[in-house]
Amino acid sequence: MPELPEVETYRRFIEETSLHQTIAEVEVQDPRRQLQVDLDEFRQVLRGNQFTQTHRIGKQLFLLTAKGPIVTLHFGMTGDVAFYRDEADTPRFARAVFHFEGGFKFAFLDSRKFGRLGLTQSIDTFRQQKKLGPDALTLSTEELSKGLAKKKSAIKPLLLDQRIAPGVGNWIADEVLFQAQLEPERPAHTLLPPEVDRLATAIREVLETAIAAEAVYRDFPSHYLIHAREWDEAPVSAVSEAHLHCPRCQTRIQKKYVGGRATYFCPGCQL
Repeated sequence: MPELPEVETYRRFIEETSLHQTIAEVEVQDPRRQLQVDLDEFRQVLRGNQFTQTHRIGKQLFLLTAKGPIVTLHFGMTGDVAFYRDEADTPRFARAVFHFEGGFKFAFLDSRKFGRLGLTQSIDTFRQQKKLGPDALTLSTEELSKGLAKKKSAIKPLLLDQRIAPGVGNWIADEVLFQAQLEPERPAHTLLPPEVDRLATAIREVLETAIAAEAVYRDFPSHYLIHAREWDEAPVSAVSEAHLHCPRCQTRIQKKYVGGRATYFCPGCQL
């Protein structure tokens, strides 16, 4: 599933390829399933229009246009983007294609069709409707403290709440808690101010690391928990066994379910 790092990579790709080009035509393969507005309205708004800039909140991407309306993109389970010229290069799962007058095409890809495209007049209005908190990539200690204030739930599921930190997915939450050395089931209201600050810093640093690696998880630093998750899901071998231990204290990484989600953690470091 595309998480914040992947969506940020998509955003930067669109910035580099698809802005300031007049849209000649729009195709949507399955508008009833993947389009949140009427197809005729979608085409009318975009024909002759241009994408002028991008914006992202969590895993939600916005394409601003020269004439006002904003295209919203949510990538579901398998969403991706492509930019190409020749019809022969059309990706297999291109569900929506924006044809530019210059001959190039921007495509929204989605093999499982859980992604959605729509329109909004205002990012702030959309954000309020979806109850999205401040973007996780720039989340401040003050914003995180406000989001967690007086909450007695475990910290792990709260990090997955898009009202608190939009863009934090399951593996990211595990990594953040590991780097911040906090136990996943720790009640949020028991966190001390320095721990909240450590947590906010870890959220930003983990996301920045993932984006710099273009979400290729095997390229993450060796002290990241993600490697234990990866090897745990692979056939056990002498090589993989080493990855199943904490790089800080060498305690074996454990797995349990917190808030119904598989959770990896170090029982030695995360107290």
